[in-house]
Amino acid sequence: MELMVVVAIIAIASAGVMFAIPDASATALERDAQRLAALLDSARAQSRASGLAVTWHATPQGFKFDGLPQAKNANTGEMVDLVTFPTSWLNADTSVAESSPANSVLLLGPEPIIAQQEVVLLNGGRSLTLATDGIRPFSIKFSDTTK
Repeated sequence: MELMVVVAIIAIASAGVMFAIPDASATALERDAQRLAALLDSARAQSRASGLAVTWHATPQGFKFDGLPQAKNANTGEMVDLVTFPTSWLNADTSVAESSPANSVLLLGPEPIIAQQEVVLLNGGRSLTLATDGIRPFSIKFSDTTK
């Protein structure tokens, strides 16, 4: 009888531990979404400060910011970005949902109030939406769904 009680306690403790351990793909997706939100808000601030229209779009390898302030390189004479942003995801499995053209390009400025925009990120069968109402910063909508 004591052995069955011990086995039951171990089974209950094991089940509790399994629910406490986060899913690796969900953690990776959330980390990429938080990073992208920070990058989008930073690019939006750069756009407002420079007065240039900055856009973000997904690429097969990750993403890219276009329209950032540039200056002429004194040595080579070619134009280079004054600010550089990362162009790849932290996790190689993260991608942007191709469900609509609105997901592929975000206009980040230079106006202080932009259109309502969102992008859906995918990783491991999970999706997460990153959105702004045009006034507030980009934030994660936690309507994470498993497909």
